[in-house]
Amino acid sequence: MQHASAWSTSANQTAQIPGLAMGGVLYGLGALTVYGAVAVAFLVAVCAVCAIRIDEAVRMCAPLSFEALFSGIDFIRSNKPVILGALSLDLFAVLLGGATALLPVYARDILHTGPWGLGILRAAPAAGALTGSIWLAHFPLRQRAGTALFGGVIAFGVATIVFGISHNIYVSLVALAALGASDVISVIVRMSLVQLQTPDEMRGRVGAINSLFIGTSNQLGEFESGMTAGLFGAVPGVLIGGIGTIAVALLWMRLFPALRATKSLEG
Repeated sequence: MQHASAWSTSANQTAQIPGLAMGGVLYGLGALTVYGAVAVAFLVAVCAVCAIRIDEAVRMCAPLSFEALFSGIDFIRSNKPVILGALSLDLFAVLLGGATALLPVYARDILHTGPWGLGILRAAPAAGALTGSIWLAHFPLRQRAGTALFGGVIAFGVATIVFGISHNIYVSLVALAALGASDVISVIVRMSLVQLQTPDEMRGRVGAINSLFIGTSNQLGEFESGMTAGLFGAVPGVLIGGIGTIAVALLWMRLFPALRATKSLEG
């Protein structure tokens, strides 16, 4: 399961790195070209999903009803504190550590670089995440997975702080790459835990909650970064997010000792 999560994450990051460059090239041909290419890509993805064959139907845990819509939340809250801890940790860590939303401000006002520099800065987290996911695919976490999860979140916060105080583009690139590499640890551990500790009949609903947490943390994290930057400035805003991420990791270590004590992701 851990190998599958790592390779899935690496495929996603591989697509993001050239995707940024391709978006810029296509935009040079016009906005219609960009949106047309995106529409075609989504159509191909839909066809690929429809081509997936399911050999055996999964038994439903309950008939479809209004209560069943929230059964995934009840399952996580009542039976799986490890999953709840992993999902909520990622939610609040990314919520506070959304420094990448301020990359245009950093590129122009702090690092004094142009569009090319901004493009490289935007690709650095994906490059770090790709490197980290490939590494974990070949050298998976055999033990102390919970400790690695919290260590990755703390490293994410430290990398955010380093990026926040940096005025050198090369230091910033290293910090952003480290940010992406540390974040991928949380992604792989969380994905593996959700898959391993959720029965088949609940996996879709728990996966939906996982996707909701991911989308919420990414979008609200960018909002939080922009709000704090507007109130205190770009650099203090990033520093607040990095320090807050570390504080959340330390607090969650006390609130979810079972998550911290998780040993293996192999089964």
